[in-house]
Amino acid sequence: MARIAGSLITLLLLLALPGVFAWGQSPSGPLPPKPGVEVQLPPKDTEAKVKVHVALVNTPVTVRDGRGDMVHNLEARDFQITDNGVAQQITHFDLGGDPICMVILIETSSRIAPLLPEARKTGILFTEPVMGPTGEAAVVGFNDSVDKLQDFTTNSDLIENTIAHLGEGTSGSKLYDAMAVAVEMLSGRPQATADKPGRRRVLMILSEATDAGSEAKLGEVLRQAQLANVTIYSVGLSTTRAELQAKPKDTRPRITPPGTFPLPPQPGTPQTPTSEDNRYGNIDLMAAAVWAVQHIQDKVKDHALEVAAAATGGAHLPTFKDRSIEKAIDEIGGELHSQYTISYTPTGSDAGGYHEIKVNVLRHDAKKLKVRARPGYYLATPES
Repeated sequence: MARIAGSLITLLLLLALPGVFAWGQSPSGPLPPKPGVEVQLPPKDTEAKVKVHVALVNTPVTVRDGRGDMVHNLEARDFQITDNGVAQQITHFDLGGDPICMVILIETSSRIAPLLPEARKTGILFTEPVMGPTGEAAVVGFNDSVDKLQDFTTNSDLIENTIAHLGEGTSGSKLYDAMAVAVEMLSGRPQATADKPGRRRVLMILSEATDAGSEAKLGEVLRQAQLANVTIYSVGLSTTRAELQAKPKDTRPRITPPGTFPLPPQPGTPQTPTSEDNRYGNIDLMAAAVWAVQHIQDKVKDHALEVAAAATGGAHLPTFKDRSIEKAIDEIGGELHSQYTISYTPTGSDAGGYHEIKVNVLRHDAKKLKVRARPGYYLATPES
């Protein structure tokens, strides 16, 4: 009897504690909602795409006639701009008047050491024809390292003094890393809006078109430059020209008195500046620029400065032949203060990926005009 009574007491205790059974097993179906509590339903489209937006797209537009002269008499109604084929409304239009925010990026590698004396004299050209009285600028030098030599300032004397005292560095040339630093600096300046266009962001490069040892990739830098509305201009330095301007270094052992030569000269002719024409072939720069932005993991082996300029609506001016560094900078300054600035807030096309920009002139003589603008920009979605 005692055993039966104990079993009954145990059974009654278990029936009084239903949670004991629930603790060791999962419910066989969904739990019913509690009275008064709204049931949270799963999203209808669990694979909804993430939309991305760009606040403002700014594109410089250079228009030249058949003789190559700048055209200055166009108005906003004379332009049509599309983003991925969708016509856009121009929210800001200006001809050469918006102030400039510029990073002056100068190679200080020992490879171009013979050209540094000429480069040190360019400070006043950067501050007057390019930066202008209302602009601001910073100076960055690079070789094996990237050095911020002067932060943004409106003081022309500081810019000119910094450039006048450029030091010769090592033989390296981390061009892409330096460009990445410059674009980041410009991106940190006050952001333009449709109501306040602000300053035009310009990256001015004085360098040879060679990169050695950079961690950054050109396509990646150009993506950021496009999104930050940075226009890249470059003055291409010539290593061959530097070698020709350098003082000769004769390290041959002397077996005869100075001024005498025991053997006839070697056959062949020395390299001249005109031989550098081989570096600038007939390539489609716009196609190369779009490819570089879309394929950031792949390397652009040639024409890096030209591609960078084409990708952002700028220009590349090499300094071989009869164009000096001073003349190239002066030409760029003239263009900056004679070009149109067109801004729009993208509508009707907010998908990720590459966005193609097309700018057309609608005037009756449009076929005689040559229009240059940035080809587009790349929008990366959170998944990409």
